[in-house]
Amino acid sequence: MANYHKPESKTILELKDIAIKLRIHSINATQASKSGHPTSCSSMAEIMSVLFFHTMRYKVSAPRDPSSDRFILSKGHAAPILYAAWAEAGLFPASELLNLRKIDSDLEGHPTPRLNFVDVGTGSLGQGLSVSAGMAYVGKNFDKANYRVYCLIGDGEAAEGSVWEALHFASYYKLDNLCAIFDINRLGQSEPTSLQHNMEVYRKRLEAFGFNALVVDGHDVEELAKAFHEAQNTKGRPTAILAKTFKGKYFPNIEDQENWHGKPLGNKANEVIQHLTGMLKNPGPLGLHPQKPLVNDAPAVDLSNIKLASPPNYKLGEQVATRLAYGTALAKLAKNNPRVVALDGDTKNSTYAEKIKTVDPTRFIEGFIAEQNVVGVAIGAACRDRTVAFVSAFATFFTRAFDQIRMGAISQTNVNFVGSHCGVSIGEDGPSQMGLEDIAMFRTIPGSTVFYPSDAVSAERAIELAANTKGICFVRTSRPATAVIYENEEPFAIGKGKVVKSSPKDQVLVVGAGVTLYEALKAADELSKVGVNVRVIDPFTIKPLDAQLIVKNAKEVGGRIVTVEDHYAEGGLGEAVLSAVALERNVVVKKLAVTEVPRSGPPNVLLDKYGISASKIVAAVQEILKL
Repeated sequence: MANYHKPESKTILELKDIAIKLRIHSINATQASKSGHPTSCSSMAEIMSVLFFHTMRYKVSAPRDPSSDRFILSKGHAAPILYAAWAEAGLFPASELLNLRKIDSDLEGHPTPRLNFVDVGTGSLGQGLSVSAGMAYVGKNFDKANYRVYCLIGDGEAAEGSVWEALHFASYYKLDNLCAIFDINRLGQSEPTSLQHNMEVYRKRLEAFGFNALVVDGHDVEELAKAFHEAQNTKGRPTAILAKTFKGKYFPNIEDQENWHGKPLGNKANEVIQHLTGMLKNPGPLGLHPQKPLVNDAPAVDLSNIKLASPPNYKLGEQVATRLAYGTALAKLAKNNPRVVALDGDTKNSTYAEKIKTVDPTRFIEGFIAEQNVVGVAIGAACRDRTVAFVSAFATFFTRAFDQIRMGAISQTNVNFVGSHCGVSIGEDGPSQMGLEDIAMFRTIPGSTVFYPSDAVSAERAIELAANTKGICFVRTSRPATAVIYENEEPFAIGKGKVVKSSPKDQVLVVGAGVTLYEALKAADELSKVGVNVRVIDPFTIKPLDAQLIVKNAKEVGGRIVTVEDHYAEGGLGEAVLSAVALERNVVVKKLAVTEVPRSGPPNVLLDKYGISASKIVAAVQEILKL
């Protein structure tokens, strides 16, 4: 093997001692918290020792230095040993480990970025490798830097399909700066894993997915050091280290035994600690290796104040789909900032994400039909403020990746999601393709911003605002072309809606968005013929909703509101409006929305059939006027 030098015997003994100390820390921490996973920590102790004290390059003084190696603990329940490794590295006193899981401690039960050495929240299993692949993709293709990405995966979570999506992605893009480490300790939470210690099956599967697959004794520090060296020197494909380990390794009468998952050792703790202490060759302070110097080659990145390269350029009345305007805006942002990137799952010619390729083909990342992995990769790509990532798909397909999205919020990510083909207005493709739950889903995400632009001008501005907004953003775009109703110079802001039709004699306020805004305007025209004046509001953002604007205008029209949305009744625009007026006296709301699983058919027929067309709005206005 190229340039491999077997570690000195002193180094090997020291790494063994560190692994024992990490086990002891994990036991003490979980004893103090009376909860946690000490046996899951023990199976990976040697892996952590070799990684943190022999292999990885990082700065203790700056854990998120852009040039440092990345480590993602996908099996997040083993958090105590991650915390122990950083304590042993000198980031904070080991005594802090006894605050594990306390309400005022950031050493939570599973890792979150409240800690400065954690990039993403983990613990919902099967997601770490996707995030790691995103980091590695950025390192290889955008940063073009030397840092490597290490992801430790539990064998139980290897049953998750998202892991295999990530393996395919990493292999396809030849991410040789990525090393996946499988901690194959045989035991799951409630029973043994499906493959247990069938290492040959693991090896064949990883090789079939295009990885350099290395089977090692996960408790042999020398074997691990050698495997990590081979991973560093393997070019053209990622490496998977398949470590055969034992849960509760070196815990007498507990090692490799069932029914110890997620349990502190209780009255067995002192006996186990005494046994482990007796294994230490040097029970005193360890003379840790000096940190390996970083290659400071990750370029400086500026993600601030990202603007459209040119303002919207449309004519009033021009028919343009907001999904097309998204592609136009994306290309404009990419032209102005080299770190704007787009990801899609083989729908780029429908979402129009492919328009970024006209500016720079390298900044489009095709994730293929694997939405969970695409979302995870985007979260990884956005880590450490390396890129501004836009992920597009049919809006309904994001429901498949809801867990990844909610974990993105826990991870404090700034990823932007753009969902097209929303609602029954997509027409003949039918209910499987219709995003009818997406607003509700993204509204539930803590800290999220939900945009619902109605024309091309507002769509471009929504994309520009999303690029500069912290937290998860969702922009809902429509398939049908809609008329441009705003001047190109019209200003837009998060949480600020627009009154698009009004008169002093208005009797009802109608709130619509996207295609239903136009149905509302048609209804208003029809009603004006019979002497009923209707005010129409375009909310622009559903979260935060412009509650002040809605309340003010509702009161001016006598407290009567009709909401209309191309979305299911639960959790969408109507319920956002209801929440906004909940404490207002003498305000009534009639909500029009899709109330059943729709059918295929022409868009206009579907809008009418499911109660959200102009004629249904007319009827709703007439009905609310009788109250």
